[in-house]
Formats: sequence, C-alpha cells, structure tokens
Amino acid sequence: MPLDPQIQAMRDRRITSAAPPLYTLTLAEARAADLASIQAEAGEPEPVYEVTDHHLPLGDRKVPIRVYRPSPEQRPLPALLYFFGGGWTLGSLETCDAVCRTLANTAGCLVISVGYRLAPEHKFPAAVEDCHEALRHIATHAADFGADPTRLAVGGDSAGGNLAAATTLLARTEPALPLSGQLLVYPNTDQLADDESLHTNDDPWLFNHRSVAWYLDHYLATDADAAHPLASPLRAPDLSGLPPALVITAEYDPLRDQGEAYARRLAESGIEVELTRYPGMVHGFFTMSGSVDAARAALDQAAAGLRRWFAAG
Repeated sequence: MPLDPQIQAMRDRRITSAAPPLYTLTLAEARAADLASIQAEAGEPEPVYEVTDHHLPLGDRKVPIRVYRPSPEQRPLPALLYFFGGGWTLGSLETCDAVCRTLANTAGCLVISVGYRLAPEHKFPAAVEDCHEALRHIATHAADFGADPTRLAVGGDSAGGNLAAATTLLARTEPALPLSGQLLVYPNTDQLADDESLHTNDDPWLFNHRSVAWYLDHYLATDADAAHPLASPLRAPDLSGLPPALVITAEYDPLRDQGEAYARRLAESGIEVELTRYPGMVHGFFTMSGSVDAARAALDQAAAGLRRWFAAG
C-alpha cells in the first residue's frame, strides 16, 4: 500500500521545512534535531503517577535511568527495561519519555528507561554492556525500585530493539536473570544485511539505507564487529531458550526484512513469537503517537504483550 496519509503528511512537513537528513549534520546538531522531531510527533506526554531519575553504579561509571510508576500500589510490580532508539549514536532518556509513559499506564507495569553510553564516544559493545549490567543490577536490587524480579522484560525501538535482543542473549546464560519477554520494535538484527528492504527504502526524507550506514559507522569499532552476535543477533548460532517476543516492523523501513528474519528464526528455535508489520508505516512511527494513529495501535499491542507475559510469570 502507499504511505499512510498521516505519514505522508509528516513527510510533507519535512519537505516544506527543508529539514536536512540527520546523517548530513554534525553529531551535536543531529542529536538536537532528532530529539526535537521525536518530541514534536509524540504530542503531549501522558501524566504518570510518579517519574523519578536515578543513577545506577555500574563498575566505574554511573548510568542514568528513569523510573515510571503507573500507580501508588505498593506491592512489587512487573517491570520493563526500555532502551531508546537513535542508532546507538543519538537519543537519551528524553527520546523515549512519551513511549515509556504510555507503556507504564497501559501495561500497568514499571517502565525503567536506561541511558546507555552513546557512540562514537563509546563504541560497541559499550551500549550492550550498559543494558545488560543495568538489567542485572535492577534484578538484584528489585526491592529498591518496587519491582518484581521474577517478572522482568526488556524492550526498545530500532537500536534499542537491537540492544534488547542482545541483552536477552546475555541474560539467557544467567539463571538469576529470567526474562518474561522481549519487545523488539523495528530492531536492527544484522549489521551485514543485504536484503530487499535495505535497498528499496531510499527516500531522502525518511529513514533510509544511508541513515543505517551512518549509524553503523559511528557504532562499530571494527569491521569484524558487524558479525558479532551482540551486534547482529540474527547471526547468533543458537536462539533457543530465549523469552517470548513481540516483533513490530514497518512496511517502508530499511530494517523491515532483518527484523522479520529475526522473528522467523526465533519461531524456528521454538520461541513464542508475535510478528506484526504495520502497513504504510516508516521507521520511527512507534514514537509518533501524537500524530499517527498506528503508533497508538502499536503501543496498545506492546502493552497487551507485556500484560500477557507478566500474567504468565
């Protein structure tokens, strides 16, 4: 189908404003423009009962997190650790604020967003290490956050989906880190992908293959890193024993095929998988709930998946 009319309107606004592609900007300019664009499309953030900022002591560094509590309920709540998108290069706790607020309210769980280190200042595997160690810390100190350590999930969009998938691969080897589920929204899963969606999505006003290459150039320290399973989960030799997954993809997204290939491999490995491709959508639509109806539908689907996983936990 053609671009969804609401996505077409967003694209038209970009053309009218002559907004330059992020990959043509300096790093500081791209970070500022990315946040401004996401906040504009997200609309007014939902009120949440409580939002608090903390820092996790992880080795020799402190990683910022933001905790969203949907209600004053005192019993331990299930928790989603959420990793923002931005090609491992852009993004912050502010980038995913609207998404986290909606998921906390709609799923009735704690949502904890993790401010992992960004590239190129900190290249692969720094972001993976931060996400994995944050999960370990929160599982170990769950009482400090009012979280139920037996009902934890990880999730993220784009690079955040990549980090969620990588984190599940690491957590699989640790009995103290049982995960209830993984929410993967148009995730990068193969840094060596050479597929149809990567080649055909070439629109300069939307996320395209040049965007993908720009982010990878910042993120990967060496060419060999591209094949590492923690950078490219699709290339992991074994995907058995992972938690249930919800994989959301967009029709007009260069990452579409690799996300769907990962869903298929999970299913072939005996993992419970729900895969949904949103027609007429583009990369980034999940954060556009203020202007795109399908974004709200995808958020509702994600919340339903979280409730289902936590109820089974």
